[in-house]
Amino acid sequence: MSKAENVKTVTLTIDGKEVTTRWGNTILQAAREAGIYIPTMCYLSKVEPIASCRMCVVEVEGVDGMILSCQEKAVDGAVVRTGSEALFRERQKIMELYDVNHPLECGVCDKSGECDLQNKTLEFAVDTQEFTARDQCRPVQNWGFISYDPALCIMCERCVRVCTEIVGDESLQISPGGYKSTIVNVKPDEPCAECGECMAVCPVGALVSTDFKYSSNAWELEKIPGACAHCSAGCELRYEVKHASIDDPEPKIYRVTNDFEFASLCGAGRFGYDFENRGARKDPEAFARAVEALRKAETIRFSSVISNEEALLLARIARHTGARLVCDDARGYQKFLRAYREASGKSLYGGNLGKLQRSDMIVVFATRLYDDAPMVKYAIATASKRQKAQVVYCHPMEDPRIQNLVTRLIRYEAGAEEGVAALLADLLVDRRRAPEELRRFLEDLDIGYLSAESNVSEEEIEAVRRVMWKRKRFTLVVGADVYNHPRVENIARILAAIERYSDFDLIAIPPASNSLGVSLICDLADEAQGYTVGYNAPGDFVLSALGDGDLDMPAMNQQEGTLTTIAKRVVPTYPALPYGGYELADLARALGIGIEHVIDLTPELPAEEGFSPVAFDDLPLGYDNLGTELRGYLLENAPREGEALPEEPAEIDSYDGTVVYRCDPGNLFGPFTARTHQLAAEAKLVGSAQFAAAAKIADGERVRFEVDGIAFERVFTIDTSMKGTIAINPVFDTGLRSFAISSYRFSPARIHHAGDADE
Repeated sequence: MSKAENVKTVTLTIDGKEVTTRWGNTILQAAREAGIYIPTMCYLSKVEPIASCRMCVVEVEGVDGMILSCQEKAVDGAVVRTGSEALFRERQKIMELYDVNHPLECGVCDKSGECDLQNKTLEFAVDTQEFTARDQCRPVQNWGFISYDPALCIMCERCVRVCTEIVGDESLQISPGGYKSTIVNVKPDEPCAECGECMAVCPVGALVSTDFKYSSNAWELEKIPGACAHCSAGCELRYEVKHASIDDPEPKIYRVTNDFEFASLCGAGRFGYDFENRGARKDPEAFARAVEALRKAETIRFSSVISNEEALLLARIARHTGARLVCDDARGYQKFLRAYREASGKSLYGGNLGKLQRSDMIVVFATRLYDDAPMVKYAIATASKRQKAQVVYCHPMEDPRIQNLVTRLIRYEAGAEEGVAALLADLLVDRRRAPEELRRFLEDLDIGYLSAESNVSEEEIEAVRRVMWKRKRFTLVVGADVYNHPRVENIARILAAIERYSDFDLIAIPPASNSLGVSLICDLADEAQGYTVGYNAPGDFVLSALGDGDLDMPAMNQQEGTLTTIAKRVVPTYPALPYGGYELADLARALGIGIEHVIDLTPELPAEEGFSPVAFDDLPLGYDNLGTELRGYLLENAPREGEALPEEPAEIDSYDGTVVYRCDPGNLFGPFTARTHQLAAEAKLVGSAQFAAAAKIADGERVRFEVDGIAFERVFTIDTSMKGTIAINPVFDTGLRSFAISSYRFSPARIHHAGDADE
C-alpha cells in the first residue's frame, strides 16, 4: 500500500498503535488489518456494513459519544480507543438485550460451542438479566435443507444480506414487529438456491442444517480442509468428520463448513459431500487383470474430476504404455485454451472472480450460468448490487432464475455461437488499438448476415454499445456451450482478440472441477475412432471414482492433492474419508513407474504451464484477517508468442424442429452424490408448452430420444417459465457416461412416445 503503488493511504492511531491503511477503509477494517480486536455481531467482511448490532462502537478523540467503527471511515490523525470501561458497559447492555428473549437451549442447540451469542455473553460477563419481554409463539419452520427457529433469531440481518448481495436471490427479508420480528421468505413460489449461505453466516442457532440437526456437538467433529470438487471454483471448505459409533468405526462426514466471513459455498459444495467411492476393495487378482489390460490399452479414458497430480501421473503412464489420453469433458476446453493462447499473447485468460465482482459492465456468453457456475453467478450478483453493473446475458434460452441480475437479454439461435462472438468483436474491439489485419477482419464481417442468421438484431447490439458508455471495469464471461462447438478454435481466437484489444477481461469457465489443470498438464486426444459411448469399449481402459470403470479411483474427498480453479489458483485438498481400493500410484508402480505417493508429484507439475515447484506439505491454507486468500498459489500467466487472427465465420447451421440442451441442474449436486442417486428417478426432460406442441407430447408423458449414442427415456415436464423449442436434458443419472458426452450441448432430437416402435 505504498505510494509507489499509487494507492492513497491514511494514518491513524488505534489503542496507541500507529496504523496505516488504504484510503476509504473503515476504522474496523483498519483495526483488523493491524490485528486489533473490535467485537462485532452483525458484521461480515463480504457484505456491506449492516450496522444493526452496535457492538463495534469505539471512541474517537474530539468526537462526542461512541461511533460505529464498521461505518466510520478512517481519517488521517484520528486517535481511536477500542476498549474502555464505558465501551465495555455499552457492549454488556447490548448483550443483555440480545439475551432477553433468546431461550437458553445451549444444551441441545447445534450452534453451542461455536455460537457468537454464547461467546460474547461470556466475554462481556452477562450473568444477570434486568430486562424482560413477553414470550411469543414462534414455531420452528422447515425450509428444506435448512430449519429456521424464530425464537433463537437475533435479527442481525446477516442472512438477508448474503441472500441479496452474495447469492443474488433476494428471497429473504425481515418482517418487522418488535420482539415479534422474524425472517420471511418473500418468494415462496420461486425456487431457492438451496445454498445454505444464510445458515452458514447465522451467528446463533436460528438457521441450522436440517440433516445435521441434533446429530452431533460441534466440538466432537474433526475439521479436515478441502477444496470443493463439484465445479471449477474449487471453493475452500472443511469436511467435519467423526466416527459414526463404536459399532460402526468407519468415519462419516457430518457436514461441510467454510470460512464464511470471506468465502461462500453453493448448495452442491455445502450439502453434496457424500460422493466417496464406498465400494472399492483391494482384489489382487482383479488388479493384476487391470494392469495387463492397461498395458494393451489404446486409450485411457477418464474425467477431469481428478487432482493435478493424478493428471500428471496419467500423462506419464500414457507415455510409458503408448496409450492415448481421452478426457471428454476437458478436451474441448483444451482446444479453446490452446487457440486462445495463439491469439492472445499470454497463457491464461485475464479475468477472475475478484475482478468480476468489481465490474460495472459484464457480458455473459454461452453458458447456462445458474447451473454451470454458481460462484460466477454469485460474483455477478455482487457486482450487480454494489457496482450497479450492467449485465448482458447472451444465450439461446432465457433463465428466469437470474432475471433480477440481467439488464439485457440477447437470445441467439442454437449453433450461432461463432457468429455471435463475431458480432461481439465488432462491437467491443477498439479499432484504434487493433492491428491492421484485425481491423480488416472486422471490416469484412457481413454483419447483416450474421445478425439475421443468429437472430441477434443490430439494434440489440447498438443498445449494448449505449449502456457501455461511462462504464469503467469490464468482464466477458464465456462458458461450456462453445468448448465442443465445431468451430471452437476460431471462437477462442475471436474472444482473445476482444480481450487483447478492448477493456474487457475474459473468464473462460472450465466445464468441470479440474478441467483447467487437466488441460494444462495432459496432451489429450480426440475421441477414439469409432468409439461408442458406453463402458469399457474395446481398446479403452476406463478409470472411475464412480465404481463403474476398469479400475476404481478414490473420490476427491478421499485423497490429497491439488486442483486448479477458475481463479487460476492451485489449491490443496485433503482426505476426509478412507479409501479401500487401489490408487493410481499402485497402478504406476505395477507398470514399473517408481512413485510412492501421488503428492510426490506436486512440486513436479509443469513449470512451463505456470505451476510452481512447491511441495504439497508446504502449500498454505486459509485467509488472512482481511480476507485475502492464502490457499496454494496462483499460476503464472506468462507471455506467449502469438498473433493468430480469427478466420471468417463459417456458415451458421440452422437447428430446425425440437432441440435438446444438455445441462444438469446445479442443485442436484453433480453426478456422484448419494442425494443424486435418490433423485435419479426425477431426471426429467423439461421444456416449454411450445416445445411440447412441436414434439407432439403432453406434460407428464414418458418419451424417448437419443443423443451421442445414448438412449434416454424421460418423463417430459412443462416449465411455464421456459420459451421456445429447446428442452433441458440432465445427464447426472448416466454415471460415468455423463463425462463421455463430448458433443456440442445443443442437439437436434426427434422425440418419440415411449411406447412407439422405432421408425
